[in-house]
Amino acid sequence: MPLVWLLLVVVYVGGGWRFWAGFRQTNFTSNRLFLTLLWPVMLANKSYRQNFVKALKG
Repeated sequence: MPLVWLLLVVVYVGGGWRFWAGFRQTNFTSNRLFLTLLWPVMLANKSYRQNFVKALKG
């Protein structure tokens, strides 16, 4: 079970890091920290999801 939690933390941090690094590619202009910390929850929003993909490709 600890391995599952470790994997979840790695995915969470990795996704946040990629979004933070590619933030300039998105349409967002502010709240970088907030949007980065809540990225798993915000993926339910279509607009955010499209910008998240832009950031990952950036």
